[in-house]
Amino acid sequence: MSVILHIETATSVCSCALSENGQIIFNRQNREGLSHAVLLGVFVDEAVTFARTQQKKIEAIAVSSGPGSYTGLRIGVSEAKGLSYGFGIPLIAIPTPLIMAQMMVDTADDQMLLCPMIDARRMEVFATVYDHSLETIRATTAEIITPDSFSDLLAEHRILFFGNGSDKCKNTITHANALFADNIYPLAIAMIPLAEKAFDANDFVDVAYFEPHYLKEFVATVPKNKVIEV
Repeated sequence: MSVILHIETATSVCSCALSENGQIIFNRQNREGLSHAVLLGVFVDEAVTFARTQQKKIEAIAVSSGPGSYTGLRIGVSEAKGLSYGFGIPLIAIPTPLIMAQMMVDTADDQMLLCPMIDARRMEVFATVYDHSLETIRATTAEIITPDSFSDLLAEHRILFFGNGSDKCKNTITHANALFADNIYPLAIAMIPLAEKAFDANDFVDVAYFEPHYLKEFVATVPKNKVIEV
């Protein structure tokens, strides 16, 4: 077993955790908005200091790999890559939807499908569908939500929708088999069993070349009243 530092910054919640032998030994999170650039460094410093004072050697860094907030992912992955390189330890990348699905396994029954949704602006979400064993039923896509979304799966299964993209879907996806859970955000502590499994399997990513799974290219916008001089 191992001591792993976990970083999650894909949505508006910033969190950092340490685990030892699959158990939480340190946990910090902030749900007050997009202040990741300030808070993550503080949380990580506290985690590293805690590990040193407890004479525990961090053996790997795990990071939420997206999709999600472009800025949040960039901050989290940059921090994780720096730590991995600086400490000379492996980097583990965990898909953000899988982290969210892990959080809901104990809530859903074993016949229910899990659909984490991450807000992608307007009526678009990043959506993935898993079964109760966390096997992928439908890979992550950027999907514009309509009344017919997921109708093929809903015809045969109950689906639990959750995440910061699911709220805007409640009045659009109204099938009787569609269920919704509120206020579910990916957290570093939910990464622990997934990161432990990856560590035991030596499932690491290349620190030099790894990039977050943005899924869509970042597009900078200019306010309508802003004039660009050329």
